[in-house]
This record gives sequence, structure tokens and C-alpha cells, in this order.
Amino acid sequence: MESLRSFPDGIRNCYRINVTSGTKYLIKASFLYGDYDGEDILPEFDVHIGANLRDTVSVTKASESEEMEIIHVPPQNHIHVCLVRTGSSTPFISSLVFRPLNNQSYKTDEGSLVGLALSYRVDTGFTTSDPGYRYPQDVYDRYWPSDDPNSDWTSLTTSHTIESNNSYKPPSDVMSTAAAPKNPLDSLDFDLLTFDDDNDTSEYYVYMHFAELELLKAHQRRIFNISYNEEYWAGPYAPRYLETETFYGTSGLMGGHHRFSIYAVDNSTHPPILNAYEVYIVKRFLQSEANQNDIDAVTILKSTYGIKRNWQGDPCTREYLWEGLNCSYDGNYDAPRIISFQVLTEDAIRNLSSSGLTAEIPPSISELTMIQNL
Repeated sequence: MESLRSFPDGIRNCYRINVTSGTKYLIKASFLYGDYDGEDILPEFDVHIGANLRDTVSVTKASESEEMEIIHVPPQNHIHVCLVRTGSSTPFISSLVFRPLNNQSYKTDEGSLVGLALSYRVDTGFTTSDPGYRYPQDVYDRYWPSDDPNSDWTSLTTSHTIESNNSYKPPSDVMSTAAAPKNPLDSLDFDLLTFDDDNDTSEYYVYMHFAELELLKAHQRRIFNISYNEEYWAGPYAPRYLETETFYGTSGLMGGHHRFSIYAVDNSTHPPILNAYEVYIVKRFLQSEANQNDIDAVTILKSTYGIKRNWQGDPCTREYLWEGLNCSYDGNYDAPRIISFQVLTEDAIRNLSSSGLTAEIPPSISELTMIQNL
């Protein structure tokens, strides 16, 4: 990335991206500072998805890109991605990418009420020459870095293509390697790279990807269970030869310590394997964006009348309510409604009311069905 866009003016600057409501999207943003402004001051600012805080961008090295990924199902036919100034530094962005996903992937027990922010993903079948994979190997342009070598693990590989017919579609290059314990009698044990703090209130989802890489003989079998914090989690499971399958928990994982163990069952002749896994943090979308028809109507009014106000993002976000608008909130997940707006000063209104001007009212104003004062 050799270019970026900065936003020195205003508190909140937003992109409005047209999407298909109800479709699951992978949203990726990158931020490479590169000391573009010559200030040599590492920026810090917030990123919002719709009316909700996604995360804080804290640049730690000018020459390294900060990356954000979140999986989200928009309830409306657009998404606002906003950069919010929180201090003296200027927000900026290097790239913003939307990738539609299969709606059957990355499921949670709360559906579209939550987003999943990437914590990290790992290609566990580590090789020293493996730089990691993304597009075109990955159709969704997810980045799969190699795992750090584990002294208790070894790597299995195959030159055959791995079929990824499941909804997650991890790339064949990732799935063609797998980790296995060096001692066939051992289990594959690993801890999630989280805060490891009993006071951690984050909620995590883990998605594990498996594919058998060895053509086992009739009397051979690889069957294993998965435990979480020494409690049964999934299995018994026998991975299919050259076919990808994905395991995930039906509910999020809470707490500060998360340890997984993949262990062979008694009648298994081969040790357990793990090809790749992904870890996501739950982000709850507690504030709904304004009613779709209301947003469309005021957007048309702004364009029709050439309103020169810095109306950015969702109009009813409480902290950043559009100037001149008032909204109603029911306290649930229903979209806020615009109930009044005033785009002119009191003097201007008096002048216009006595001027005898006549003009058609845009039909879009009829969409503001909850309006009480205009």
C-alpha cells in the first residue's frame, strides 16, 4: 500500500457502502501510517461500524500496517464505516474491503445481533518456507500466517488438492498441511492467545479446520475428541480424506484462560491432527442504525436543497446526532426514527415564510412517517 486518505476536518468522517441486507460480509480495513504527514507522531483514533464502536486504531510502528477484520450481517442495504477523532491525531485509512461470505459460515448463537472481530488465524501445518497465504489462494482474501514452530509437534503434508466444499472455504494450500504430535501417543495441546486474565470479559468463538492428508488402509483409522479446559467439547471425529470440515462451539467461550486438547480415542491407530484454526472476539451491535427509509429520505433532501452541513454516517447515533435532527429510541433493537429536523436558522425560516416562494416538496419526504416537526 502506497496511498492513504486522511481526514483532518471534522470529528466523524464516514464511508457509506451499499450492500445486500441479510448477507454476511467480511469487512477488512488497513492503516499504514508511514509518517505521511512528516509529524512522526503515531496516530490513535476510533473506527465505528454503523452506530457502534468497532475498535481503536493505535499505530505502534509507522512502517507497519494495522489490520482490522470483522464479520457482520447488515440489517439494511448499506453500512457506514466511520473514522472518529478521539484526540489530536488525524484519522486516516489505507484500504477498505468488503467480501460477501456464505451465510452458513461463522455462525454464533446470537445471529446478526453480534459481529465477529478477528483475533487471529493460524495455518498450523507450519513450514519454514511458508510465508502465509491470502488471495488468490483464499477466495475471501483472508490472511493465513504460519504458526510458530512447536517443539512437541510435527508437520504432515500432501501434494494433493484439498476440496473445500464447506461454507468456510479455507484455501487448499493451508489445508494441505497439518500439525500432529511428534509422539503418536500424545495429544495436540494449545492455548488461545488471549488476555489470560480471569477478569477478561471478552467472548470468543473458535473455528477449527480439519482434513485427512494420509490415505489410510482398511485397518487404520484416525479418530479423536476435542476438550476445552479439560472438559469434553467435540467428537469423536474422523477427518475425511482430502476434504475440509470445520468444527466450532455452539456458544461463545468466556473467561481469561482457554486451553484446547485434541486427543486420540482408544481405537484410533493414528494421532490427532489440526490443519488450521481461527479465533474471533464477539462485538455486540447494541445501537441500531436509523430506519432505512428515514435515512434515504433525509439524504435526498440534503442533496435536493444543497444542505451544507457535515452530515456523516448514521443520523441518529446518540453521540453524533446530525445537527438539526431529533430521533426517537425505543430502547430495543428496533431502528431509531427521525421525528423532527430543522435545516435553516430561525431568521432564515421567517424570511422564507414571508417571501412568497413556491416549489414542489420532494416526494421522499413522505417516507418520514414519524416526523412531528419540520
